[in-house]
Amino acid sequence: MSDTAPAVPPVAVKCLVWDLDNTLWRGTLLEDENVVLSEAVREVVAGLDARGVLQSVCSRNDHDLAWARLEALGVADYFVVPEIGWGRKSDAVRRITEQLDFAPGTVAFIDDQPAERAEVAHHLPEVRCYPAEDAASLLGLPEFSPGPVTADSQQRRKRYQAGFRRTDERTRFTGSHEDFLRSLDMVIRIGRATEDDLSRVEELTLRTSQMNATGVHYPDAVLRSLLARPGYEVLVTTLSDRFGPHGAVGVLLLRKHARAWHLKLLATSCRVVAFGAGTIILNWLADHAARAGVHLLADFRATDRNRMMEIAYRFAGFDERPCDCRGPVTGGSGDDVQLLHLAPGLRDAPTTARLIAPDLTVPAAAVTSGGPE
Repeated sequence: MSDTAPAVPPVAVKCLVWDLDNTLWRGTLLEDENVVLSEAVREVVAGLDARGVLQSVCSRNDHDLAWARLEALGVADYFVVPEIGWGRKSDAVRRITEQLDFAPGTVAFIDDQPAERAEVAHHLPEVRCYPAEDAASLLGLPEFSPGPVTADSQQRRKRYQAGFRRTDERTRFTGSHEDFLRSLDMVIRIGRATEDDLSRVEELTLRTSQMNATGVHYPDAVLRSLLARPGYEVLVTTLSDRFGPHGAVGVLLLRKHARAWHLKLLATSCRVVAFGAGTIILNWLADHAARAGVHLLADFRATDRNRMMEIAYRFAGFDERPCDCRGPVTGGSGDDVQLLHLAPGLRDAPTTARLIAPDLTVPAAAVTSGGPE
């Protein structure tokens, strides 16, 4: 049990920061270069990684010596943004949190020394601290079980590592931002969701707040029911570039009416905002609506975190102007939801990424003609 365990159901841990000596491994490295890693701890490290929980290191040690030992033990690649040196551990944990852009309440720290845990807890009271003797039992704790293990969650650490390499190259790139994006050789794929996609789709609607147009969480069961309903499209967006896959980064829920397509949900991962994924998705959808001869309607519920999504809609041309196409869908939007409108025109293909997407244009007779949402 953590030294700072909350009394309410715990928020999932997104990153666990390990001390090394007598915590991750047995022994003190500066006294014995052949410190060992127990099989129980090795299983915890691999198990957390498979669940999508990131892991880092915060240790008072000689950096080169400690990293060499992690490599010799075959676990160095599991740890992102390690902090190995001689400074205060609370400062190191803060730097890890900031580099990952995580809220402190989603970070945990494990150390064998009560004084070190107390120092971190004093300066970072939201960080949960655990004694080293709890290491082998972490996989059984609810805060380290973030839900269904998806293909995307299993690749989360590799995506972050690729992201750090991408960021490093961006700092050294001398051209414009658009030129840098083109240099990434990005491929955006938009596809109709499959049964296997749905757990990740649910995760996106649950985890994404800054780029979620309504803040609505669509449970897995609801999404599965919509896959088979006429007139609905559940679409998943993935992104990859020369550094590797970003995984699933966007979800769209579209209801097709005869005169308008109703975008009930658009959510994209915050980590791809800088790549323009939201704009590319909206332009693609507007282009297909124009080809189908229909208008676009989009639900938008303002929250204290999704201002960027409103800007994306406005930049794409959505507004509140009245239109007869609103008739079949206004009743289902809710009192706190704006129903934005766009009379779309054809849009150019993206210049910074290659887009692979289905053709959504279908005869009007093949879509629903109205009725309740």
